[in-house]
Amino acid sequence: MISSKWKIWILGIRPKTLAAGISPVIMGLGSAFYDGHYTLHLSSAILTFLAAVLIQAGTNLSNDLFDYLKGADNKKRVGPLRIMQSGLVTKREMLCGIFIVFFLAAVCGVFLVIRGGLPIMIVGILSIICGFLYTAGPHPIGYLGLGEIFVLVFFGIIAFSGTHYIQTLVFSPIMIVLGLMPGFFSVAILSANNLRDIKTDREAGKNTLAVKFGYKFAVSEYVFCMIMPYLLLIIIVFFLKNHYFSLLSLASIFFAIKPLKIVINKNIHTPGLLISVLEKTGQVMLLFAIIFCITWNIKI
Repeated sequence: MISSKWKIWILGIRPKTLAAGISPVIMGLGSAFYDGHYTLHLSSAILTFLAAVLIQAGTNLSNDLFDYLKGADNKKRVGPLRIMQSGLVTKREMLCGIFIVFFLAAVCGVFLVIRGGLPIMIVGILSIICGFLYTAGPHPIGYLGLGEIFVLVFFGIIAFSGTHYIQTLVFSPIMIVLGLMPGFFSVAILSANNLRDIKTDREAGKNTLAVKFGYKFAVSEYVFCMIMPYLLLIIIVFFLKNHYFSLLSLASIFFAIKPLKIVINKNIHTPGLLISVLEKTGQVMLLFAIIFCITWNIKI
């Protein structure tokens, strides 16, 4: 019984999407390792990783609950299993689970604040509040077409630059630009999800950008967000005139071809074809992040 309950909660946190939380931390640690003269504050690195995963897990659980309560997750929905919609947990259990996950994230955050001070405290509080309010409340972020901005900022710029800052205690504007790379990948994951759910979201009044501007826009958005990290990396490397080995991250684009083909060739009446795109996009993002982390630190 206990084992099956754990499996249910693991399904609820959607482990296949966690690359969006993990990747910017990996990239931030890679850049910090270079700027910190090849040293890392190990305990802070571990806590940052845990906090990022917990915040995303809490956000996913909140989405599971409130999308169900608002009618976005119903019997017509096509996609990975949702534990509230499937009746695997009660509303009270889900609220309890959300509280525990965000509480654990906050505990990690306390130790990170000791290291990074007020900026990290503000970022941590905002991340948890916005993660909960993404689908909760009378005017949820995800229902107002603001999901892409939220994801770009929190799963890109803030996650990357916050990780780097905790390690080095130094902030540079280039961190914002570097953070856009994982941010765009995360937006691609979101846009693929919104593209798949465009019909049920429209019926539930969830006004994502895909719902507002239509199928062709959503396809273009996905393609744009998948290409931008590669373009940004090329621009950054040649602007800095350094870190040329990080261009090896461009090799991950070969793994992006399949999900891009699915999105571009997909028929709007067969949303089930998009189920695999989220996982494949996450894999591309993670591969890009790992190669970047390793190669950013190689000197010519």
